[in-house]
Amino acid sequence: MTVAQAVVEYLSKQYTVDRIGNEDYRERLIPGTFGIFGHGNVAGVGQALKQYQQLDPRIMPYYQGRNEQAQAHQAVGYARHTRRRQTFAISTSIGPGSSNLLTGAALATTNRLPVLLLPSDTFATRAADPVLQQLEQPYAYDITVNDAFRPLSKFFDRVTRPEQLFSAFHHGLRVLTDPAETGAVTISLPQDVQAEAFDVPEEFLAEREWRIRRPDADDEDIRRAAVAIRAAKRPLIIAGGGVLYAYANDELAKFAELTGIPVGNTQAGVGVLPWDHKFSLGAIGSTGTTAANAIAADADLIIGIGTRYEDFTTASRTAFQNPDVRFININVAPIDAYKHGTSLPIVADARKALVKLNQALGGYRVGADLEQQVAAEKKRWDATVDEAFDTRFTPLPAQNEIIGATSRAMDAPDVVICAAGSLPGDLHKMWRVRDPFGYHVEYAYSCMGYEIPGGLGVKRAALAEASRGGEQRDVVVMVGDGSYLMMHTELVTAVAERIKLIVVLIQNHGYASIGSLSESLGSQRFGTQYRALDEEQHSFDEGETLPVDLALNAESLGVKVVRIEPGEKVIAELEQAIRDAKAAPERGGPILIHVESDPLLDAPSSESWWDVPVSQVSDLGSTQQAFQTYTDHKSRQRKLLG
Repeated sequence: MTVAQAVVEYLSKQYTVDRIGNEDYRERLIPGTFGIFGHGNVAGVGQALKQYQQLDPRIMPYYQGRNEQAQAHQAVGYARHTRRRQTFAISTSIGPGSSNLLTGAALATTNRLPVLLLPSDTFATRAADPVLQQLEQPYAYDITVNDAFRPLSKFFDRVTRPEQLFSAFHHGLRVLTDPAETGAVTISLPQDVQAEAFDVPEEFLAEREWRIRRPDADDEDIRRAAVAIRAAKRPLIIAGGGVLYAYANDELAKFAELTGIPVGNTQAGVGVLPWDHKFSLGAIGSTGTTAANAIAADADLIIGIGTRYEDFTTASRTAFQNPDVRFININVAPIDAYKHGTSLPIVADARKALVKLNQALGGYRVGADLEQQVAAEKKRWDATVDEAFDTRFTPLPAQNEIIGATSRAMDAPDVVICAAGSLPGDLHKMWRVRDPFGYHVEYAYSCMGYEIPGGLGVKRAALAEASRGGEQRDVVVMVGDGSYLMMHTELVTAVAERIKLIVVLIQNHGYASIGSLSESLGSQRFGTQYRALDEEQHSFDEGETLPVDLALNAESLGVKVVRIEPGEKVIAELEQAIRDAKAAPERGGPILIHVESDPLLDAPSSESWWDVPVSQVSDLGSTQQAFQTYTDHKSRQRKLLG
């Protein structure tokens, strides 16, 4: 076999095996391969995929994409919805085909989500040297473009001899399926090696199962944690994506209900509890609810479960103001379990740790005063969101109204997708999630352009789930014009495969999130609006609005488009358009709903902060004032060692 043929057949035989409670799950690890072909992979992986397609299309289904980065985003979206049990492989050519994957690799690794990257590389033999698209460095001639993947990947290897295939893929898939280590796994395949023939041991091509490691908590760690929890007066749980990946939702709900400890969630943790659960405070931190942030300010014990404590989660280390606050961190990854200098790390699967904590804390419950405050703060925040959803602005609505309409039009199992701009923050604090799979916002890397390809990956996973008798889920992508322009090309992929992806495109003619941030930092929304160039000032801030028609752009790609015109009926028409899209045939292709909004109408305040430095000296009065505000917030920042 050629190396590429061996790779394709090997990947078709790999399975993840997972045990949750008393149930076992067996899934195909790599259900398909994406690829854009060039001279680096057309005769290698491309030939192998074609050969197996003719033998039996089920061996390794091939999927087209329009951009290598977008293909990685599709794989990541799929991986998250399958809770890291499955992902896709991605084959690229050399040069720009490979380097286009770099952002996708960084996103996957940052989010702790698996993706298998197979970028092609220049000739291992150097028979042709240099080849088209080869990077040459005079100080190190063995460096290629693919070396840029090293700091972005959780595992990197380069197969320069066919015999290296065995160890490269064995260790690569070990990392890919390890909850504590997973991320981008990059195995570089030189173009000549891909096409080289060699004798492949049958053992390499046999079916292999990769059991997902779910380590149990150490009994002594649980004992010490239980002692700290019993001593606490105002404990608070911060639940992250690790709760969802461990299928620990039920155990978390049980933990909160037995103890009365309230729960705030990170972006990745939305869905750990339904929004209206008695002990759910909703989002925490810079994009959090006032309820979660009020409880966090006085908390004397933070129980972090499956969170990596991003700066948005901790409000840049200003969220926790109790001078005696301590941290218990439960995480399968040691790097996260030991954060904030905690002396109570628990390196374990979230579900298994919660099972033991529930057993160890029998009879413990927080004081009635904390439960009363939780109820009061929840009531206050819910009223705030109701007002934001129901207040009407004309002729252009606020983004709050659009979020409310979208939420009302969707069913509980449906999934909302977002990634960057003002939407993620507004969704985090206001989205009323009803299903553990209902919220998918990529915020670890907050990558503009993720939304449509990531949503397409989620939709692929949802279709596979439904085919096995699971939930029927519509996937709704919410995206602003800035992110849409970054990477809308995968709409063509959805058209080609007739996949119903619902896209709500919010047109506000610029970058609303950074515009608001720029204003708060004293830079007056500089460079954040889509305007024609004012040549005298060389400014894009005051010119005419650009005559760009994104709805027409989507129509030109073969997408069905619904335009919501400005006016008094915007919200009612938007809500109906989403319902109509949901009722459309499942294999009818993507539907885009275009609606304009007013970018100057903000969401309710989180009463929190995010550390973005302000110029210490400036000729601008607005910047001078912003620096004074920044200094006041900075004085509340803490090291949180405890």
